[in-house]
Amino acid sequence: MYDGALGNNAGLQAVTQTGLHLISKLRHDSKLYLPYTGGYSGKGKRRKYGERLTLETLTDAHLKSDAVEKDIRTRVYQAQAWHKNFPELLNVVVIVKNNLKTGRCAKVLLFSDDLALAGETLIQYYSLRFQIEFDFRDAKQYWGLEDFMNVKATQVGNFANFSLF
Repeated sequence: MYDGALGNNAGLQAVTQTGLHLISKLRHDSKLYLPYTGGYSGKGKRRKYGERLTLETLTDAHLKSDAVEKDIRTRVYQAQAWHKNFPELLNVVVIVKNNLKTGRCAKVLLFSDDLALAGETLIQYYSLRFQIEFDFRDAKQYWGLEDFMNVKATQVGNFANFSLF
């Protein structure tokens, strides 16, 4: 799992080179495209990009869950889509939350390069990212390293020894 800021093609390529799959977050306004389903004209390169993926183009076939809790309607959609900055097809989960009282809408785009991964599993894995960050934060506080931002091996070793002292 990568932070949303690192959910880009360079991060995807680094992860896939190790034989793993990436789960990350895209910007809410990312331009995604459904795969082209039309025919081939017989000339030139085959079309790759179809209709742009928007809330309006998501169909009931893409809808995985729909729930209302405390005047907030949450819909989860899943689709395979292209992003022009990624060479591979992406497994995209779109989480849309609508406030039924105010009419405001919020959208979250999660993605993975594992096309077989279920949408609920992708959401659960991404939510674990925060638990991992909390564990790191707690460990830093326990060892007395919360004030030290070190990136060099010697500095990290010195402060680890200092905290044990």
